[in-house]
Amino acid sequence: MNDCKELRQEIIDTCLWLKSQGLVFSTWGNISVRLDDGNILITPSKVDYDTMTPEDLVVLAPDGKQISGHRLSTSEREIHRKVMNKRSDVGAIIHMHSPYAMMAAARNEGVPVISEEMCQLLGGAIPLSSEFVPSDMHEKLGEVVSNSVNETNSILIRNHGPMCFGKTLAEARVCCQVVEKSCKMYIHLLSAGGIQTVSDENVARGRDYFLNSYGKS
Repeated sequence: MNDCKELRQEIIDTCLWLKSQGLVFSTWGNISVRLDDGNILITPSKVDYDTMTPEDLVVLAPDGKQISGHRLSTSEREIHRKVMNKRSDVGAIIHMHSPYAMMAAARNEGVPVISEEMCQLLGGAIPLSSEFVPSDMHEKLGEVVSNSVNETNSILIRNHGPMCFGKTLAEARVCCQVVEKSCKMYIHLLSAGGIQTVSDENVARGRDYFLNSYGKS
């Protein structure tokens, strides 16, 4: 994706969508998109979504150096940067503070595959980062989260909140919906006292179908 006003506006519109869906509040949440030149377009720190303009977004190099922008990039820039450096297939990242995913992040486990949606859109279970890291320890937070990321399109940051990945920003938005819905289902299933999970073989089949056959047969 090229850095342009339309892409910047799409990021802002996604921030506003997250807010309208109750997936973030105030300025808690952030978005990044990988540009065609390898740099990262990312939201600024502590700027209200209702007043954010395309000029407020920041461009970072893969090593974290700020390339352009008059604002400071989000304080959680290291998570975005390190995940993108690890996962070349990820083109967009959304970090939200949605209620059920935050609830799941406070458990001592991830969320197993409990639906076909998780197979297809996420590609597997939602992992949980290995340890809690205070938010002011930006470098360590990025390291711990990126080390805990696997090949699936989401992760729960322990006692913090979820991150959702996609090849595009549109795909990452759908992953946000699947993650929040899956965490809500899981929390309710725990209360109900029984859970039927999907086997690894069927997770792989579902993901392969979505990537290679969905809409073609």
